[in-house]
Amino acid sequence: MPRPARPPLLHSLALVALVLVAGMAAGCRKTPPSDPRYRPSENVLEVIAVLRRHIPDDTYRFEAARDFSGRNVYRASLIRLENLERVHEDALRAGHMDGVIAFSKARALERIRGFELAAKFYRRAAELEESLALDSLRGAAACETLEEAAALGFDLGRPAQPGDAEAPRDPEGVLDAFEIRLALLDALESDHFGDHYRAVIREELERTDLARARYFVASRRVLPDGNVRALGELQRVIVRHRESKNANRHLLELGDLYAELATEYVAAHPPESMAFDPSTFQDLVDAASRLYEAVANQDGTSEKLEAARRLEAFLAFTLRVDRDRFSR
Repeated sequence: MPRPARPPLLHSLALVALVLVAGMAAGCRKTPPSDPRYRPSENVLEVIAVLRRHIPDDTYRFEAARDFSGRNVYRASLIRLENLERVHEDALRAGHMDGVIAFSKARALERIRGFELAAKFYRRAAELEESLALDSLRGAAACETLEEAAALGFDLGRPAQPGDAEAPRDPEGVLDAFEIRLALLDALESDHFGDHYRAVIREELERTDLARARYFVASRRVLPDGNVRALGELQRVIVRHRESKNANRHLLELGDLYAELATEYVAAHPPESMAFDPSTFQDLVDAASRLYEAVANQDGTSEKLEAARRLEAFLAFTLRVDRDRFSR
């Protein structure tokens, strides 16, 4: 015998009751705890512990460590310390952690080239925390020398600051300024052989050599034998900094200069003209191609794809030239 149909009103009420019961059951479930790695820093010591772990890192040979968010660990630690100071201002009012925080900020700042500010925090830490005074004064002296050296020479990537001395205009004056800068850094390196400053100083030596090379690359059209000098300076960077994490970038920069010279040669000597010398052009092409290939063949590097694309574009340019060039 068939069951009697349920009245429409009762059917609707039953559905509503089921939905409410299901919602209450879902609401009673506890939210699973978040991964500890992604929680905000809870105290100053947590941030300092992470920073201290990465102070000995060789950032000259290897990329700086990154935190879970992908940011540079030194910059991230500095930001977190400043945030904790704001959030826990009342708890830190007694000042028991001021010396330690200032010292940690200095350690982070010197790794992101904030040498002047790092020296100030070191000197503040030396005044506030007697146990850190010796290391703080040593760090302050190192950062002040690094800041002094960074202000010397002709650095195309450094914006002019009020009070800066006028950059020398002649090549010899530029070289003299760079030699003084290198001498300061070499002397500082001998004083800090074996500690974490060695990586920082070697990074500054690399920046000095690269700034010097880029000056001659930028000036090559107005200097006698400018192209030869520019090539030689970039080769000098490659030889002196083979162990650097930026070694592949230095190779790419030299390859770019050879490719630019090849392009300029074609512009000055059209392939269909009698002034075009196939062997001179081929020498430039071979040099640029070898450098691009050397980087493109290195697996596991971030520059691999970049070098492959540059090589592809450069070879497309050479194929266009080959259509009109004369063969001997």
